[in-house]
Amino acid sequence: MSAAPILLRNARIVPIGTPGTAGTTATEPTDLLLSGGRVTAVGEAATADGVPSATEVLDLAGRWVIPGLWDQHVHMSSWAQALQRIDVSGSVRPQDVVARIAAHLENLPEGDRPFAVTGWGYRSANWDDLPSVAELDAVSQGLPVVIYSGDGHSGWLNTAAQRLLGLEPTATSLDEDAWFAAFTKFTAIPEVAQEGEQGLGPAAREAAARGIVGLVDLEFDSSFGFWPARVARGVDELQIRTAVYPDRLDDLIALGRATGDPFEDTGDLVRMGPLKVITDGSLGTRTAHCCDPYPATLQGDFPHGKQNVPGPELEELLRTATGHGLDVAVHAIGDAAIEIALQAYAASGAQGSIEHAQLTTPAQLSRMATLGIRASVQPAHLLDDRDLTARCWPGREERCFAFRSMLDAGIPLVLGSDAPVAPLDPWLAIAAAVHRSADEREAWVPEQAITAAEALAASTDGAGTVAAGHRADLAVLDHDPLAPAEGTATAGQRLRGMTVALTVNGGRVTHSAL
Repeated sequence: MSAAPILLRNARIVPIGTPGTAGTTATEPTDLLLSGGRVTAVGEAATADGVPSATEVLDLAGRWVIPGLWDQHVHMSSWAQALQRIDVSGSVRPQDVVARIAAHLENLPEGDRPFAVTGWGYRSANWDDLPSVAELDAVSQGLPVVIYSGDGHSGWLNTAAQRLLGLEPTATSLDEDAWFAAFTKFTAIPEVAQEGEQGLGPAAREAAARGIVGLVDLEFDSSFGFWPARVARGVDELQIRTAVYPDRLDDLIALGRATGDPFEDTGDLVRMGPLKVITDGSLGTRTAHCCDPYPATLQGDFPHGKQNVPGPELEELLRTATGHGLDVAVHAIGDAAIEIALQAYAASGAQGSIEHAQLTTPAQLSRMATLGIRASVQPAHLLDDRDLTARCWPGREERCFAFRSMLDAGIPLVLGSDAPVAPLDPWLAIAAAVHRSADEREAWVPEQAITAAEALAASTDGAGTVAAGHRADLAVLDHDPLAPAEGTATAGQRLRGMTVALTVNGGRVTHSAL
């Protein structure tokens, strides 16, 4: 996967500070020489000995250069599949979803009956009516129908899909454990798995077009076993850190792989990532585990939400992972789940992240900083959860998505999308962190906003300002991401609309619009 040398002329290098710094705008245009997968020279040194033979010369015409972006939380196969599913997002009642499924089936070409019909994106927490299997049956023409909720923590199956998966009949949607079990069975069906595999190439190219050079793949199928073959067949636009879940932890340990270990024959593109543990639920299903109960009218079987992994079990998992050289990514959304996670981290000596960290307390943030635990957050979620938070966690909004407080406490902050829960779009995440609104409303809890420079630093995997000696992972932008703006609304709008002219991964061009 080696590439010929590239000389980038007239590039403005954007200074990348550590999170917590304000940042400045880019320098005057300069040249960069890329060779052997590295940035080998910057400025006059790039052409001091002339232009090496076989070098590709690209004139950036004063465009802005940043390190390649990373998405620290992706479910890649699910994202690839979601790009091919019926979009049922924005539905305000279950009948809207049923209508979209019916319209899709009515518009299928004659004789084109799919193996199953899949949809993605409904959010039922604000619906007055429960999803009805009978209503879905009435329009599904006997085909299995599986619809994923927008947060990935529930699903709506018709009777044919329930039979296909051997499930006990139910009249409404499935939440949490029941859904995860059904989801696992469904995605293991060869026809469904093939759909996801076929979509990976387009999904990877789309990510590269947004300036992404790498991602942490937290797919539920413990995808560490699949990525070498994917790279071999040409899905090689991205660097991948691939996770393992507790059900495959023993298998991974038997292979002797630790976090950071490269996978052979992938050109250094695939490395082992963390152990992923999902310790509580989600806000949308009202199963995020919280210290205070949900409002009485919204309580289900678990008034405080649900702790999926008890503290002693979590601590043992973290000890096992640490003993075999694995970092850990602990999904914890509610403050009670975060408390249990921090206790397990402290007792086990494990290192890693808390994924989501959506509802926190000041004391917890202080302990995260002391323990050196990363906050792996998905800012675009606050755009979807703003109104839901007011309904489910009234009086707690000031403690939600507390990015400013995290940085001020000294917590290492990294950004991601949780795609397909949110689009695999780093600019949407950066904009949400900066402005905390994407509609006409004022920023939500604006005191928790961070600067564009801080959000950018949290999206570049700690790379720092592009310099000689760095790996040649670059994104070339059509606009300055740190240009002064009149308020966060203007900055957010500009960041959401950012266009990427060129992406270079390890010295290889993976996207070009030059």
